[in-house]
Amino acid sequence: MQSFKRLMAATAMALSASCWAEPGISDTSITLGMSAPFSGPNSAYGEDMRQTIQSYFEQINKNGGIHGRKLQLVALDDGYETERTVANTRSLINEKNAFALLSFYGSSPTTEAMNTVFGPAKVPLVGTISGAGTLREPISANPNSRYMFHVRASYADETDLLVNQMVSLGLRNIAVFYQNDGFGKAGLEGVSAALKKHDLAPSAVGTVERNSLDVTSAVQSIAKANPQAVVMVTLYKPTAAFVRAMKRAGQNPMLMTLSPVGTEQLIQELGAEARGIGISQVVPYPWNNVTPVVRDYQKVAAKPGSYSYYGLEGYLMARTMVEGLRRTGRDLTREKLISSLESLNNTDLGGYRMNYSPNIRYGSRFVELTVIGAGGKVLR
Repeated sequence: MQSFKRLMAATAMALSASCWAEPGISDTSITLGMSAPFSGPNSAYGEDMRQTIQSYFEQINKNGGIHGRKLQLVALDDGYETERTVANTRSLINEKNAFALLSFYGSSPTTEAMNTVFGPAKVPLVGTISGAGTLREPISANPNSRYMFHVRASYADETDLLVNQMVSLGLRNIAVFYQNDGFGKAGLEGVSAALKKHDLAPSAVGTVERNSLDVTSAVQSIAKANPQAVVMVTLYKPTAAFVRAMKRAGQNPMLMTLSPVGTEQLIQELGAEARGIGISQVVPYPWNNVTPVVRDYQKVAAKPGSYSYYGLEGYLMARTMVEGLRRTGRDLTREKLISSLESLNNTDLGGYRMNYSPNIRYGSRFVELTVIGAGGKVLR
C-alpha cells in the first residue's frame, strides 16, 4: 500500500511538472529577465529602473501575484556594452530560464540581442530604453521584430518635436552632437529627417564615443558653425562635458536633448549650468499627482518622494508586462503572452495609452517638451 501511495505521489509530481514545461514557469512563480547597466558611468539608469520594477513586483506578490504565481526578477549588469548585453540575454534564456524579458537598455545592445538571441529563440521582450528605427522594423521585413514590444515613442517622434519647436522660434542654424553608436546615429538620422521637412540640414555635427567624455573634437567642429541651437543625442555625462566645453569656447546656443539623457542625472551632474536645456520626454511628468498612472507609480517608487522619468518608464514597462500576463491567464506560454500583448489595442494604463496589434509593436507615441528651470526644477 505504501509503495502504491509513493508511486501515485511521484506520478502526480511528474504530471504537475509537465504541465509547466515552458521555461521560467512553475506552479508558484514566473521568472522574468532584465539586462541593463548597473555599473559604470550609466549605472544610475539601470538602478532606477530595477529598483522601481522590484518594488512594483513586491506589491503584486503581496496581493497574490499573477493568477497565484509570484513574479521573480533576474537582473544582470551589462555596463551598457553590446557584447555583455548579448551574453546576458543568452544567460537569461538558457541558464536562468527566464520566461520573458523586460526593460533592456540601449539601441545597439538591444538590436543585436533581438536579432541574434531572443528573436530567434522566440522569447518576448517588453520595453527597452531606445527609440531606434533598427528596433522598429516591420515584422514583414524582420521576423525578429515580432518579439519586441515597445513602451516608449521613437527617436523620430522626439526629434520631430524638438526640431519643430526650434524652427517655430526662427532658428535655422542647428547643429547635432551625437554619441557614436546606435543610439546617437538613430538620433542624428531623426534630427536630419526632421530638418529636411523644413528644407534644412544640420549646420555641423560632432561626435563622442560610447562611455567616453572626450568632447574636444566635437566642440571644435560645432563651434566653427557658431550654431543658434544644438541637439545633443548623448547620455548625461558626455552631455554635461559638452555643455561646459561649449561655454568655455564662448558658445551659448539653445541646447536640446532627447529623453535617454536622464533628466535627473543631468541636473545633478550640471547643477546650475543645466538651466535652460530643453529635453523631450516620452512618459508623463513623474511629479504630477493628477495622472492616475503617475499616482500609481509614486506609490511604488523605490524611494518615497524621489520620483524620476527613468523610474516611471521602468514602471510602465512592468505594468505592460503584468497586464499581458494577467490577460493570458493561468495557462501561460510565450506564444499566449505574445497574443495577449497584441490585444492591448488602445489600452489605457491610467493616462498613458498602449497600442499593439499582430502587426504593430510601437506601444506609445507620447512625447512632450520640458525645460530645466531655476534650481533644477523641470518645467513643462
